[in-house]
Amino acid sequence: MQGGAYLTFTVAVDGKGGVGKTTFAALAIRHLHESTGEVILAVDADPNANLGLKLGTEPGRTVGSIREELTATGEEPPKGMSRQEHLEYQIRLALKEGASFDLLTMGRQEGPGCYCYVNNMLRTFVDALSEQCKYVVIDNEAGMEHLSRRTTRSSDVFFVLCDRSKTSLEAARRISALASEMKLSTKRKILVFNMLDPESEGPPMHEVEGFDAVHGVRKSSFIQARTQESESLLDVPRRDPAFSDVARAVDAERAIK
Repeated sequence: MQGGAYLTFTVAVDGKGGVGKTTFAALAIRHLHESTGEVILAVDADPNANLGLKLGTEPGRTVGSIREELTATGEEPPKGMSRQEHLEYQIRLALKEGASFDLLTMGRQEGPGCYCYVNNMLRTFVDALSEQCKYVVIDNEAGMEHLSRRTTRSSDVFFVLCDRSKTSLEAARRISALASEMKLSTKRKILVFNMLDPESEGPPMHEVEGFDAVHGVRKSSFIQARTQESESLLDVPRRDPAFSDVARAVDAERAIK
């Protein structure tokens, strides 16, 4: 993680299960790095962690495992170190640093109880790291429950993915409404129709209530075939329809910011 203070551009990605949000997040991370040269902070906020695999790496130590370790030791920090300093030190060790992105993975907690503590740990550290990097992409848990837990406290762009089905679109609308109800600090909410026909010229709708803009991402035969061999999306050609559409949507929002 590079030092220095930046005016951060934060992207959060959401949607019901199965609409391709993790693929969208991974392609956005890759595009942001390749187009800016910056190291991207990639946050896998889904307990069912898959973002690292899409980025060609194992997640390593997770925030959830840190919670279990601290619980097992009574959460007492070493002598001379405050609890907060100890927590930040442990999470920094879990940050998997790379040449193009730094990956922080929430992961699952093994013991009983809610995720409140893990969420608070994640939020606190992401807030601190966001002051040291220029681009942050957060892959959220599928659905809406995490919004009430405020896993994502603020973002410049909140991409909500859906497919062309009525149930998926309604789920996206509910996610948007709940984000407003929870008063999340989000500058723009963007609806993304994912996995459109490769010959599609754009999303089936150009305006949807509750969203500031609508984008479309075409289906990728390359990605579909690639998943039979590897989850990594690092070798997807830039001319691939899905990659180019994700890049176009991200760049459109960067230009507005």
